[in-house]
Amino acid sequence: MIDRDRFPVDPWRLVETRYSEDGVGETLFGVGNGYLGLRGNHIEGRGAHEHGTFINGLHETWPIRHAEQAYGFAEVGQTIVNAPDAKVMRVYVDDEPISFDDADVREYRRTLDMRTGVLERVVVWETPSGKRVRIRDERIVSFEERHLAVLRLEVVVENSDAPVTVSCQLLNRQDGAGVYAGTPAEAKGAGFDPRKAEKIAERVLEPAEHWQDGLRSALSYRVAASGMTVAVVADHVVETENEYSARTLIEADIAKNVFRVQAKAGVPIRITKLVSYHTSRGVPPRELVDRCRRSLDRVVVEGVDEQFRRQEAWLAAFWERSDVQIGGRDDLQQATRWCLLQLAQASARADGTGVAAKGVSGSGYSGHYFWDTEIYVLPFLTYTSPQWARNALRARVLMLPAARRRAAQLNEAGALFPWRTINGEEASAYYAAGTAQYHINADVSFALGKYVRATGDEEFLRREGADIAIETARLWATLGFWRSSADAGETFHIHGVTGPDEYTTVVNDNLYTNVMARYNLRYAAKVVQEIHDVFPDDYAQLVERTGLMPGEAAEWERAAAAMFIPYSDALGIHPQDSLFLEREVWDLAHTPREQRPLLLHFHPLVIYRFQVLKQADVVLALFLQGNHFSAEEKRADFDYYDPLTTGDSTLSAVVQSIMAAEVGYQDLALEYFEQSIFVDLHDLHHNAADGVHVASAGGVWTALVCGFGGMRDYGGELSFDPRLPADWPSLSFPLQWQGSSLRVTVTRGELRMQVFSGPPVPFTVRDTAYIASVDDEVVVPLPDQGPIIAGRPTLRQFEGARRDDGTRLSASVPVITTAIPVIEVED
Repeated sequence: MIDRDRFPVDPWRLVETRYSEDGVGETLFGVGNGYLGLRGNHIEGRGAHEHGTFINGLHETWPIRHAEQAYGFAEVGQTIVNAPDAKVMRVYVDDEPISFDDADVREYRRTLDMRTGVLERVVVWETPSGKRVRIRDERIVSFEERHLAVLRLEVVVENSDAPVTVSCQLLNRQDGAGVYAGTPAEAKGAGFDPRKAEKIAERVLEPAEHWQDGLRSALSYRVAASGMTVAVVADHVVETENEYSARTLIEADIAKNVFRVQAKAGVPIRITKLVSYHTSRGVPPRELVDRCRRSLDRVVVEGVDEQFRRQEAWLAAFWERSDVQIGGRDDLQQATRWCLLQLAQASARADGTGVAAKGVSGSGYSGHYFWDTEIYVLPFLTYTSPQWARNALRARVLMLPAARRRAAQLNEAGALFPWRTINGEEASAYYAAGTAQYHINADVSFALGKYVRATGDEEFLRREGADIAIETARLWATLGFWRSSADAGETFHIHGVTGPDEYTTVVNDNLYTNVMARYNLRYAAKVVQEIHDVFPDDYAQLVERTGLMPGEAAEWERAAAAMFIPYSDALGIHPQDSLFLEREVWDLAHTPREQRPLLLHFHPLVIYRFQVLKQADVVLALFLQGNHFSAEEKRADFDYYDPLTTGDSTLSAVVQSIMAAEVGYQDLALEYFEQSIFVDLHDLHHNAADGVHVASAGGVWTALVCGFGGMRDYGGELSFDPRLPADWPSLSFPLQWQGSSLRVTVTRGELRMQVFSGPPVPFTVRDTAYIASVDDEVVVPLPDQGPIIAGRPTLRQFEGARRDDGTRLSASVPVITTAIPVIEVED
């Protein structure tokens, strides 16, 4: 659990009371805006897990070398680049730097204020000669100014005169070595973990223009293989009544602006560092340097204080439309707000690039975009900041040309979105758990449909979004195939795919894939028909863009209607795929903790032989397409799959929480929720140092609103069936729904909806219809919080259970059962 002496509870701030250089702190105290991210490294710029400055989309490419090559394998890898580091503002007193290893630190506090967006650190340090030095530094990455970071430093020698030096630096850590490296050397070979970023041995950032002019310094580079360009320019503002001088140093990989101050006792030294970053996929570095200069010129005119005021105002508006309030639990309130802030920091100014799995908080997962964005992050964006959701969907529109090429390469029509990517090309070297996850097509289409239903943005759908629906449906139409039987008639099947559960790969008729593909096909057919009927001019343009043929939509509807949905009569559940139930059951309850997560301790072939899940698969389908399953089916499926789910993926606990709440395991729902909300703050998966689990943070919002708040939007209709935890007095959350701003509050005895602006909002609570409006708040009595089932599902349910073929289910843990004989050889 989290150390509350070090991290005290505060509903609006994350506070650290003891110094640390661990990577988790760097992640927790990072600041960003979706384009630019600064890890929570200390300004001294020394020890760190990863000295990180990350820009969304700035990447290097490299040839993937397969041990055995085959046609269609991904050929070019992509990994995020560590941009030049501007965080260093090193302080020397009496020519000695502060070293936290042996410094006499009298006071230390680091605070991330979630209302202002400011990261602040206060240190009081006493030198060996008795000089008491107070250092206060602040930083923001501006939400208003996409390319801007501001760092402020104040140094006061409180009880004596002393020479003080402040060395402000720009460093190319991507190609640095030793103390200048972005990642410590010992971390590079620290064991196998597929979740970490690749390391490139060759030089990545090739120097271009670099210069100093007065108090400004500039570095710029071209990325060696990808050809991208990046520039950073830093300006400095010095405010002090002390005498000082300035010196400079400029080289290709380092720029220094050094200020030597004759500090008088109690007289402050204030230095503000204004930093602008720009990147491009084709613009020359010199042009980017000019853009940085213009960005800084504007900030200088507006003033530094104005940037901090705008940051606070921006966040005030964000919290007004986003803040989920949990009554009586400040610890959960703090963690919830931290998660929601991370979503803003990962997506707010992505502006047409994707939302990476780690946002811009670290190099984990190589800075790639996954299906996580559409299923776990887009719901929050859609219901709180719809423009950000639109921007994220536009990133997928921009990937369509590459997705069409990828589909053709795999002998399919339409488009196939990459499982992991930065530049739109598939970057997964392991096709079984990568390219085979065709469900990403349906996930993107699902997010599109949810966005359009919730916002009413039909213009985006007609102009760009429909292309996604059409091209993804085309892929399912050719990937799937028809079978006929006397019993079932004609059925449509999808073979050779991997669902969300990466512990079961390349299977036939994965339930999640089939259910979501069915949605995709129906949605595409519906969109085409509506545009055809109502907007003939837009339809003509759509046909021109996509080559849509008469009859295509009808075939999609036919395939959807005949989609095969696996079901076991003997067990009364939906099998995860056609052969899932034939596997042996993995006994997770008796698996040693030191062998978790399984992916780091067992060969994939061992895992693939068992009924064991990395993350929710069928259970995720039950949530996303819950209107196609009965309450009894949901309960049976949850009871079966929950004991088989390892939770080795951070994407799992939020979904398990939502469905546990719906079917009645309310204590279990809260347990899973707390696992998800503290996944980074408690470092529950031991990899928070690599960056924020952004999708899990998005899932926290969904677990609160859809799990405990009971909100659903099936078919574009807003409904509620709350499941408020027993020890929560209340839960309140805002929503943006079809042009209206509203807030829903749930207590033990009622659900209340207030509409603050926009048209009236029709909704249902447990199948009873209501309409709320600006003039008419609706209060709905709640006799209870839904069904309550004690405990949790266990493997005991398998005792005596038999498959459809009559064979008995049994559970075990894979072990070496035969000793390797020792052969003695005579001399």
